Amino acid sequence: MTSYYLWFAAAVVLIIAEMATGTFYLLMIAAGVAAGGLAALVGLDVPFQTLAAAIVAIIAIAALRRTRYGKLRRKDAGTDPDVNLDIGQELDVAAWDGFGRARVPYRGADWTVELLPGMDRAPGRFRIVEVRGTTLIVSPR
Repeated sequence: MTSYYLWFAAAVVLIIAEMATGTFYLLMIAAGVAAGGLAALVGLDVPFQTLAAAIVAIIAIAALRRTRYGKLRRKDAGTDPDVNLDIGQELDVAAWDGFGRARVPYRGADWTVELLPGMDRAPGRFRIVEVRGTTLIVSPR
């Protein structure tokens, strides 16, 4: 069996693994492995095939890191409505204590609610803007 079959089979395995993970990095490595297969198809020796695979994979990963798909996007889970479905929901606060906190029923349990700094402590309807542990941070809606 010729070596380019092995290179292309490895590229297909990496593409299948990429479909399971969805990170695009395995796809870039698969492109490098396919380049190694092309080098084998052209007739280059094994060290040059490996070198071609490595160079293409490194360039592809470096190019991926420059796109929006390769950038790390770290959001605080406490303020991200895609992570925490409570953010954006509304609740009623009947009265605030002297520290800008209250206990309110929300989703079948009593929660501690804190008002954002600088907001008026008037009772009323509030929107959840952040979740810190078991404390809901709210602002007037």
